[in-house]
Amino acid sequence: MDALAVVAEPRRRAILRLVWDAERTAGEVAEQFDVTFGAVSQHLGVLRRAGLVSVRKDGTRRFYLANREALGSLVPWLEQMWATELDRLAELAEAAEREGTA
Repeated sequence: MDALAVVAEPRRRAILRLVWDAERTAGEVAEQFDVTFGAVSQHLGVLRRAGLVSVRKDGTRRFYLANREALGSLVPWLEQMWATELDRLAELAEAAEREGTA
């Protein structure tokens, strides 16, 4: 499966965002989602097999980190998409504050 097909799945993009700047355990990643640990583990497996995350073992724990080099030309696209999402969230928060609903 190529990198674009792997990151086309929204939950995998969200997982990549979580492990973009710092290592996280599978448990830490799974805590951020409303699906089972097994489902998150499967997504992490797809990302790992595609080479888009690296895994470091420490005892029984596995630490995941995005492999930006393997993502190649997708890096700027992902970073722009995440920045756009943050900008939109900020706009919504500001609008809610102005309306007194925050």
